[in-house]
Amino acid sequence: MAVEKGRGATQNGESRRFNLAERTADGDWLDAIAAIDGPAPRRRTQVTLEHPRTIIARNTSPDIGFSQSINAYRGCEHGCIYCFARPSHAYHDLSPGLDFETKLFAKPNAATLLRAELSKPNYSVAPIAMGTNTDPYQPIEKDWRITRDCLELLAECRHPVFITTKSDRILRDIDLLADMARDTLVSVAISVTSLDPAVARTLEPRAPHPLRRVEAIRQLAEAGVPVHASLSPIIPAITDHEIESLVARVAAAGAREVTYIPVRLPHEVAPLFRAWLDEHYPDRAAKVMAIIRDMRGGRDNDSGFGSRMRGQGVWADLIRARFVKARKRAGLGAERLTLRTDLFRPPEGAQLRLF
Repeated sequence: MAVEKGRGATQNGESRRFNLAERTADGDWLDAIAAIDGPAPRRRTQVTLEHPRTIIARNTSPDIGFSQSINAYRGCEHGCIYCFARPSHAYHDLSPGLDFETKLFAKPNAATLLRAELSKPNYSVAPIAMGTNTDPYQPIEKDWRITRDCLELLAECRHPVFITTKSDRILRDIDLLADMARDTLVSVAISVTSLDPAVARTLEPRAPHPLRRVEAIRQLAEAGVPVHASLSPIIPAITDHEIESLVARVAAAGAREVTYIPVRLPHEVAPLFRAWLDEHYPDRAAKVMAIIRDMRGGRDNDSGFGSRMRGQGVWADLIRARFVKARKRAGLGAERLTLRTDLFRPPEGAQLRLF
């Protein structure tokens, strides 16, 4: 298929993990549609309403620093080709390719569900992570404001929250974040993978310009919001040469710490990433994949707890050594902020708040 301008994936094939048909039988009319109707119009973003029964997802993974999370959306219009969440679209019989970044799901009752869960007598307070599967500040948040609704409730209840995003749209909520930061109830991670706009344009085509994200770090830090930068993922022979400059830039902007993860390619992400390399970096595609396999024990991906976040082998050690040295030179530490849980108060009805 022709590469669609402004989108990340170059393919839209169905997942084969669930034995889904690659294509529904249709005679031969679809084969001739382009010749009859001309080229298909540019793919538009579609949003479908989803009404789940619960909104807090829980995990027990030993290498993830949170036990519960909220995802206001499914799919992500940023279109990052490396996104490890792409395979989740296969559970909806949709492609982890272009469908993931164009056929989105919004959960408009998320704050209502959250209020119900926080009101349960047996609710155990622990920081909630937002931005773990899809970006809470992707473009559709401007109109849907689901992330804002959830944050307002968390602020009301003095509930701790971790937020990860690669969008400066988070600045719209700086009033809530600054208020929560005064009680050590929030920590924000801004993802900056490359300062090169040409790289970012294909790597994460609908995410804000990297310099806008650096500026978001500066404004959050000036407002007293604890913010750190994530360089994830570091892609060998594509972005790894920027490690030192990235660390220095985000530190100068006010980031308290910086983290990274070598690129991960689970399930359908691997073939999508390979196709992306062939389209945009054919001169080094084989080299990139050879280094990734070296870091992943000879495979495209390593799903083992712990090692999946660090990588292994000479290349992984080299990246780690450069990162640690750059972080030290920038005066940054590796200590993670501990958010308070002792200020939590269950949500009350509007009438009770009057007294």
